[in-house]
Amino acid sequence: MVKNFKGVVVFLLMATFIVFFRQRTARTYRSTSQPNGFLPPAACLLVSNTTITPLKNTSHLLVSAYMDQRVKGLDVRIISIFRRDSIQPLQCLFNCGGHCNKTAFLTTPTTVLQHSDNFGFPFVTTDAMCSIPKNCHATHVTLLTEPHTERGSNLSWLPIRNKTNGSEMRFKFNFTVCISNLFGDYNNVLQFAQTLEMYRLLGVDRVVIYNTSSGPELSRLLQSYSQEGFVEIVSWPINKYLNASGGWLFSKFGGDLHYFGQLTTLNECIYRSMERSRYVLLNDIDEIIMPYQHNDLMSLMNTLQQQQPNTGVFLIENHIFPKRHFEPSGMFHLPQWDGVPGVNILEHIYKEDPDRSIYHPHKLIVQPRMVEQTSVHEVLKHFGRRYKVPLEVCRIIHVCKVPRESLQLEQLHVDKRLWDFHEKLIPNVDRVLQRVGLLLSERER
Repeated sequence: MVKNFKGVVVFLLMATFIVFFRQRTARTYRSTSQPNGFLPPAACLLVSNTTITPLKNTSHLLVSAYMDQRVKGLDVRIISIFRRDSIQPLQCLFNCGGHCNKTAFLTTPTTVLQHSDNFGFPFVTTDAMCSIPKNCHATHVTLLTEPHTERGSNLSWLPIRNKTNGSEMRFKFNFTVCISNLFGDYNNVLQFAQTLEMYRLLGVDRVVIYNTSSGPELSRLLQSYSQEGFVEIVSWPINKYLNASGGWLFSKFGGDLHYFGQLTTLNECIYRSMERSRYVLLNDIDEIIMPYQHNDLMSLMNTLQQQQPNTGVFLIENHIFPKRHFEPSGMFHLPQWDGVPGVNILEHIYKEDPDRSIYHPHKLIVQPRMVEQTSVHEVLKHFGRRYKVPLEVCRIIHVCKVPRESLQLEQLHVDKRLWDFHEKLIPNVDRVLQRVGLLLSERER
């Protein structure tokens, strides 16, 4: 009996020691992993599956996170949209490479960089910059409004992208076009197809489009291009979170944010393309950046880079082709396109001379690795040089409604550069329109 009692006591002592040891080890692990006192949740990470993620307890919106070690002391850039009058101190919370219950979490202070262009709107494109803690192999990040909290299960995490070392980059694409956003049920199908097929002839490999809303026919065409792999559609439901403006100036158009977040999407596209594209074109869907002394964009850029070494930003002058003036012979008024919504750019050969007495906008070709922040017509922060490309070398063909409607036909100049590509362009446009059932057959004409 005594022997059995001693055995029970020994067993209880050993069990108590094991429980104490495990608890001590667990406490030591949390303390080592989280010196600021944050206790990680037991559940797996809740990774955001949308392009816009509200930041809890704020008016701010998070978009995406990228590794960016070009700025000394800062390693991660979180592209976001902040309300300018309510920016408070924030903490970056990193997941240091663990999984579920074995996760390690660390925080560092956040440096908030507002972009200088806000056009008077309450919300502004923002970079939340953070340094990664030592010995942290960070995979995901989010922001905290308070440095100490014991609840992490409600946090939405962003994956950290762009982790390739600069010397190891192997570009998948030579050229990517970034179309900032489609909104207002945009349905200019014919001009859209012509522009994309023109870019394909010029050597563009990928077109990234941020889509808030588009018309029914254009949506069909977008899906077709997406399935083919030429177009990457990024859902951009900004109107679910903000009263997004359809104009560029707050005092005139009102709203929360400039042009449905155009500045945010342009910056996001640069970082999205940083590891995979040699060059990025930043322009609107009704604009074509057109070389005039070369037959494709790669030949153009090879010449420019040789003439302008260490240049990462090339500004291309905008030239407007009023859509109210038509080429008189009608040779490119093609009957198979009569039922397609939108503008036929081949019919518009008359262009305005830019009014250089006032600010004249440019659009951009950039090396994304040499750009830190961009606006619509200018780069805000960059590395290396910038260069305005002479108009006789390259300029924008912009077929649109003109701001200077007083100009008469005799004050315009003929420019038939698009016609140099018509033999390939027309059948290519026919092919994509036929694929989505928008091309009229001979019986329907």
